Amino acid sequence: SGIESSNTFVQLLKPSSFTPILALIGIILYMFTKSNKKKDIGVILLGFATLMFGMETMSDAVSGLRNHEGFANMLTMFNNPILGVAAGAILTAIIQSSSASVGILQALSSTGRINVGMSIPIIMGQNIGTCVTALISSVGTNRNARRASIVHLAFNVIGTVALVSVFCIVKAIIPLPVLGDSASEFTIAVCHSGFNIICTILMLPAAGLLEKLSRKLVPDPAVKEERSAKEVIELDERLMATPAIAIERCRLLASQMAKESMEAIKLSVGQLENYDADVSEIITEYENNADKYEDVIGSYLVKLSTHPLSDEDRSESARLLHVIGDFERISDHAVNILDSAKELIEKNIDFTDNAKAELNVMISALLEITDMTLDAYLERDHVRSLELASGVEPLEQVIDRLKEQLRETHISRLQKGECTVEAGFIWSDIIHDLERVSDHCSNIAGCIIEISHQSLQLHGSLNTFRLKSKEFSSLYETYSKKYALN
Repeated sequence: SGIESSNTFVQLLKPSSFTPILALIGIILYMFTKSNKKKDIGVILLGFATLMFGMETMSDAVSGLRNHEGFANMLTMFNNPILGVAAGAILTAIIQSSSASVGILQALSSTGRINVGMSIPIIMGQNIGTCVTALISSVGTNRNARRASIVHLAFNVIGTVALVSVFCIVKAIIPLPVLGDSASEFTIAVCHSGFNIICTILMLPAAGLLEKLSRKLVPDPAVKEERSAKEVIELDERLMATPAIAIERCRLLASQMAKESMEAIKLSVGQLENYDADVSEIITEYENNADKYEDVIGSYLVKLSTHPLSDEDRSESARLLHVIGDFERISDHAVNILDSAKELIEKNIDFTDNAKAELNVMISALLEITDMTLDAYLERDHVRSLELASGVEPLEQVIDRLKEQLRETHISRLQKGECTVEAGFIWSDIIHDLERVSDHCSNIAGCIIEISHQSLQLHGSLNTFRLKSKEFSSLYETYSKKYALN
């Protein structure tokens, strides 16, 4: 904005010349395009144009103060660096924008009454004042969010204290004529950038100390808190303004939900062999968490659906809504198996050796299908994810067949008097839960296959894969041999 020339080309370089054009482009992109990316670019252009227009307007408005004696007398107080820092911090805290407060200072510099020595402490104070936005945003958030705002504040306060101290010492020892020169928009911009660059260079080696300071000011609870929905799940509705980020946050939480649900199943089948009360509590906690995940993620995605979403985000949102229900049901079946394990212990019931051997075959198949399903879901590469998911359905069919075979052998043992009716009820509940878990794995894999086909622009679905694919038949035969009952 300090460029002065009668040359037409040079005049075009001034913000006052090109910002109206940027504003017009921004309005068109924001109002008449459907792409979220183009809308964001439009908002950026509008914001920049508004800022430049505001600075130019302020410069014109305060230009008359250059000859006002009262204004000149008021500015003399800012020769005191402490007052300058305080003024910059308070102004920026009120308007919650360091760029706007720097713009105001640049506008005031057009009066010629602000020198470089005054502007430097004010600029340092502006960097402290801008921390107010982060502090306000951290209210009501989790501990790490509050720690982030503390680090932001500490970074600027420590940097300001250090550089103001150096500034005052140098100013007292070495007379610098440049400090008495009138500040311009350019010098203010350079000082502002220079302050932040120097602070970063000074504070970067102390990143670990800043972390320790933030943990000291926002400590962990003295006693272990019960994991609640607030601790397990953090979904900020402010992220909905950027749907892609909100979807990614949901995906990460759903991934955590998937890991806990599958881990719950692994632990629960282990309880059938060796019951452990501590492990029992972990399984119950995972199931409670799964309920909270489903409720919070599902509600969040429903609200998010009212915002404009890209086709990819809408597809991912639909996938998440499908799979979180299946993961929640898997955790429910884990608790059901745990209850069966408890009943075996409490009633001192034991299965026959043949029944245990048959059950172990089905459990081995289940552990493989849960691992395969989890890997397929967590895999971000669509080709690899499709490859893993394609192996789930054939194994699920084998587990279905195993369930029927186990029922038949169980009836045979009952008829021979080798098994009690009470043991039979528990046996039936266990194999039912195992088979239902494999069904949910099939649902998840089917959703992955559908989404992967869309992403890879392939035709087909789970049904066509099941009915027509040679790969399906081959895998089914392989799993049938691997998990055959002897």
